[in-house]
Amino acid sequence: MTYWSLCVVAAYMVGSIPTGLLVSRGFAGVDPRVTGSRNIGATNVLRSTGNALGVLTLIGDMGKGFGPVLVTRLVGAPDPWLGAVGLAAILGHIFPLWLRFKGGKGVATAMGVMGALTPWAAAISVVLFVIVVAIGRIVSLGSLVAAASLPLLIWLLDCSSWYLGLSLIITGLISLRHKENINRLLRNQEHRIASHL
Repeated sequence: MTYWSLCVVAAYMVGSIPTGLLVSRGFAGVDPRVTGSRNIGATNVLRSTGNALGVLTLIGDMGKGFGPVLVTRLVGAPDPWLGAVGLAAILGHIFPLWLRFKGGKGVATAMGVMGALTPWAAAISVVLFVIVVAIGRIVSLGSLVAAASLPLLIWLLDCSSWYLGLSLIITGLISLRHKENINRLLRNQEHRIASHL
């Protein structure tokens, strides 16, 4: 295997670390896979254990995407390999080796990846997420809007075509992972977060 291929494998392994499960079990004795939406992501951890552990999970999940891409960029990887490393980290979170390939929805890890690749596009996307959630109190809707905005933002900012391709894949993956949420949104039955959060 080439050096860059090893970086891709390493990124997948890092992405596979089940942050939400480790945080919930370690600090609250709660398994997020059997509570709430049964997802290991930050939103379900927040609902199941409280704000602090939800935020800690969010930071950890974003770091799983940001860290591998940043390190690989610092050692001089070209854009195609940076995109591959980022995608591997996201796939690791969604299909973690340690949890029999049953993971989260990939939003936070994807934002971490894009934060390392295209900070401005990622920042604007996060702002859109915050606005949508603040208005509608629906995290899944904010996630879908943020993901859908990435390709357009990257195109407008004239970023690498490799990053544009990656953003399209990310949008597709996140949309697929939110299939049930989309169905509930269409029926106006999607869960809302408490107004005091």
